[in-house]
Amino acid sequence: MKKFMDEDFLLDNGVAKHLYHNYASKMPIVDYHCHISVQEIYEDRKFENITQIWLEADHYKWRLMRANGVEEKYITGDGSDYDKFVKWIETLQIAIGNPLYHWSHLELQRYFNYHKPVKVEDTCKIWSICNEKLKETSARKLIEQSNVEVLVTTDDPIDDLHYHKLLKEDDSFKVKVLPAFRPEKAMSIEKDYYLTYLERLSKASDIKINSFASLMEALVNRMLYFKENGCCISDHSLKYVYYSETTAEEVEKIFEKRINNQSLTEEEIIKFKSLFMIEVGKQYHKLNWVSQLHYGVIRNVSQKVFKNFGPDGGVDAISNYTPSVTLGQYLNALEEKGQLGKTIVYSLNPIDNEAVDSIIGCFQDESAKGKIQHGSAWWFNDHKQGIEEHLTSLANLSLLSNFIGMLTDSRSFLSYTRHEYFRRILCNLIGGWVESGLYPNDDKLLKEIVENICYKNAIRYFNF
Repeated sequence: MKKFMDEDFLLDNGVAKHLYHNYASKMPIVDYHCHISVQEIYEDRKFENITQIWLEADHYKWRLMRANGVEEKYITGDGSDYDKFVKWIETLQIAIGNPLYHWSHLELQRYFNYHKPVKVEDTCKIWSICNEKLKETSARKLIEQSNVEVLVTTDDPIDDLHYHKLLKEDDSFKVKVLPAFRPEKAMSIEKDYYLTYLERLSKASDIKINSFASLMEALVNRMLYFKENGCCISDHSLKYVYYSETTAEEVEKIFEKRINNQSLTEEEIIKFKSLFMIEVGKQYHKLNWVSQLHYGVIRNVSQKVFKNFGPDGGVDAISNYTPSVTLGQYLNALEEKGQLGKTIVYSLNPIDNEAVDSIIGCFQDESAKGKIQHGSAWWFNDHKQGIEEHLTSLANLSLLSNFIGMLTDSRSFLSYTRHEYFRRILCNLIGGWVESGLYPNDDKLLKEIVENICYKNAIRYFNF
């Protein structure tokens, strides 16, 4: 029987242990997609207790606590921090098979030097140990301790990037913190807030938005502002990748209807979003930005939680409507114009792995290694099985060696252990193939492959 989460956790063979301990574990972290607060990094936030850093904004944990029948008071409500911590420990102790069990224990090991399995009877002890350690650390120290080299946040076009600028000027913090351009609200023509948002975008860009053309002009204005502040990545959260044949004239009429408060049909909304994605895609290519396409999500499934808490309350789910046809049509439309740039495709639906991998293979070219990427196993899929299935599909249908690796997609300063989790699984998978005679035990080649996936591919791909 193997020891519980020791130094060889998730490493089941000699090659895997060698690859992880000697190569993967030593690589810096490039976290090219996260939701960490830039203000908290700049202000170097300190945390009063473990609940603040562990549970304050972690909807993964909230979902698990609800599954354990925990009263909402102790999840997102006004329960005391200690009582919330108690409820989480009660839940975590029995979370067998859930990645949160392993993530949480890795966090305890790496940041608090606590190496025992979590048990309810040790709640007070764990609370005291963690809180004592937190007195010595802060947001910046946790990032530096995690060996993070580049960190990319997620930012709205109207953001003034104030804290990004301040961090860039701060020579005491060596980690590169960059913004990503996420124009989700500018595309959400069907939302009640849309016209109000356009007013804010007009103000930020100093361009009066009264047409689709002027909307694009305003967004380009903000893209250039973001580029001046280090941005080289865009991000789109989509139900699915939209594509519908339309014209600029038709979309102008649709936009005019919306700014006149007329209702739109579903077909009109899709046509608007299709042209929106094409037009911003052209600009990303022109700027040499990487475009991220996240899809396959049903948002705010529980209206009860949504009404009480708002978005990101832990009640999103996997969508089973993720058409690969429109993904292919969208990429093809840009390629036909000679304006398809580097693109990362993520589907939250795990059954899409092979579909995504087969489609990205249709659009690779000499302009970049792995120009079109299948983004890492994401959200409900970043557990052992999900990561293995993603990596195996990518290896089967594309070139795993050109993969740009893991991201956190997190709001937590402790979540960098997910990179360790991923790297261990990666090394174990590759080690298993070598041990089975499916790939030669060529240490020079294996070292290059592992180090590239863990770090070097991302540096090259994003031009960091």
